[in-house]
Amino acid sequence: MKSYDIVMIGHVSKDIMVYGEKEERLLGGAVVYSSAAAARSGAKVLVITKVAEQDRPLLEVMRHPNVEILALPSPASTSIRNEYFSEDRERRKVSLLSQADPFTLEEIPAFQTSVLHLAGLFYGEIPVSLIPALACRYRVAVDAQGLLRRNTGGTLAFQDLENKEEILPHVTYLKTDAAEAEVLTGEKDREKAARILAQYGPEEVMVTHNTEVIVLKQGTVYRAPFTPRNLTGRTGRGDTCFASYLYWRLHHPIQEAVSYAAALTSLKMEKPGIFTGTIEDVTARLQDPAYR
Repeated sequence: MKSYDIVMIGHVSKDIMVYGEKEERLLGGAVVYSSAAAARSGAKVLVITKVAEQDRPLLEVMRHPNVEILALPSPASTSIRNEYFSEDRERRKVSLLSQADPFTLEEIPAFQTSVLHLAGLFYGEIPVSLIPALACRYRVAVDAQGLLRRNTGGTLAFQDLENKEEILPHVTYLKTDAAEAEVLTGEKDREKAARILAQYGPEEVMVTHNTEVIVLKQGTVYRAPFTPRNLTGRTGRGDTCFASYLYWRLHHPIQEAVSYAAALTSLKMEKPGIFTGTIEDVTARLQDPAYR
């Protein structure tokens, strides 16, 4: 049985990014940004995804010596259109153009891993019924967008998770952004929202915001600022932050992991696409007093 630091499950997406009159096409999806951040931090990663046969060449963007890819067959690949309405890229309309098949428990192979990261893009992609079953085998990390984003007439919009009292106790690491945290809790204050979410059972709760990332564990909040010089690589911020945190957390105290993830993510936001830097780049940013 093969062993990995992190196994990631989720669709890749043929993304269409619209910024005013400018349109850009690229392969996105949480597993794309997450695998890059973790692998370039030293993690051995397995990505389990689903893609149409004709789109398999697109997966080359994830190729890295530390990344193994298991591409399961699907009649169609997921494709998402993101239309941004603000300079900070916080406001956007998300449309689901096509979708790959959902994952099933039977098609997930046996493996050993420190963390199983469920990196879904929308509700139903990784059925919530799989979470308790997978949690019996692994420490599970969940990105809240895979629980909350629902397809309504082709538009992806947030809706609360009805059975969160049953699902969230099986989650070890839960990641939300500020908007998702508010949907789950009704609370705009990020720290208060994190405390409410922790009451459902996750051991560590991450909440990202355009200014910072916080992590709550056992009542203590750990935080670090995002310090990008520009936002040209804003897309994939949360995925990058969560994955780099998950791996660094395996070998470091929480505050070190939070600070590392924030610095790496800040570097990623300065350049479109996946994180392509090194641990040394992140260390240099952490040591630069101009970015503390």
